[in-house]
Amino acid sequence: MGLTSGTLLAGAVLCTVLAFAATVWLWPRLAGGNRGPVLGRFGLLLLVQVLLFSSVALAANRSFLIYGSWQDLAAGAPRQEAVAGGAAVQVLGRQAPDVPGGGDPRSGGVIEKVTLHGQRSGVAAQAYVYLPPEYFQKGSEQRRFPAAVVLTGYPGTAENLLKGLRYPKTAWTQARQKKMQPMILVMMRPVVGPSNSQCVDVPGGGPQSETFFGTDVPRTVASHYRVGTAARNWAIIGDSTGGYCALKMTLQHPETYAAGVGLSADYKPEVDADSGDLFHGNKDEEKRSDLLWHLANRPQPNASFLVTTSLQGESNLRPTQQFVKAVKDPAHVSSITLDRGGHNFNTWNREIPPALAWTSARLKAE
Repeated sequence: MGLTSGTLLAGAVLCTVLAFAATVWLWPRLAGGNRGPVLGRFGLLLLVQVLLFSSVALAANRSFLIYGSWQDLAAGAPRQEAVAGGAAVQVLGRQAPDVPGGGDPRSGGVIEKVTLHGQRSGVAAQAYVYLPPEYFQKGSEQRRFPAAVVLTGYPGTAENLLKGLRYPKTAWTQARQKKMQPMILVMMRPVVGPSNSQCVDVPGGGPQSETFFGTDVPRTVASHYRVGTAARNWAIIGDSTGGYCALKMTLQHPETYAAGVGLSADYKPEVDADSGDLFHGNKDEEKRSDLLWHLANRPQPNASFLVTTSLQGESNLRPTQQFVKAVKDPAHVSSITLDRGGHNFNTWNREIPPALAWTSARLKAE
């Protein structure tokens, strides 16, 4: 039974209700101050609390897909390993996308689980690479494709992008409906290392997240798959913390990415217990990581941005409006503002189809 299955959640809720009913039923029989009744009452209360907590945790995980499987839960955050030579892309496995005809790569494409080894950053990270059906069709053996790095929020796993946000299925459907061109998607977490590094190169031997996403990922992927390395071949998309990274990489690395999409994005890094000390006293780098400061004080990039927010339910409405106002030529900006939408998968699933179409229109295969 999967960690995110509805059956598991329903079972946990049912057990909670039954335990509560049993507590009410047995409580009069456990009255008294002797050791046995006291321990019985304590045990019933503890059982109800544990089951209630488990039900809430399962419901929250099912909504936000913090952990996609029991294996993810047991392993915790994926480890980032030092590069020790060898292939730049290590393929760990393959699976069929959840689309009609998904068992045939020529109809449904393929999702490969890989480890990407960054040459400049010196680190490695796991990703899921979606290859569209056109990648495998006859006559396309030499064809190159545009690509997008797709980042989840923090915390979370790359499986969020396959299951909760359904990027491969949406891309497959959009391409089939001629709303976007076939694209390679490189789906991963927005961190390098155990902390929430938020696409910052942390000084003093810390995670080199900006270098990894800003330089290594597209070059590494292009060394193994049929995609170019020019900025016009690449975009980067993300939600929440991943959206901040997407905007930051496009703003600060227009030589790598032609377009960036921030779904419910932050506009500066959040320094807290999850991030640790990102800047180690480097005030210039701290200001540079504030995207509104960067737009006001550094040259505007030759790149395109798409940002999303909601009039009700999102905390980033005002900074999103400020970001849109701050973007100047030669940069370009588009925006999606929903009437209502929270910081959650339901909102992002409404925004992903137009975001992919917008992204596709700004990329070239060659």
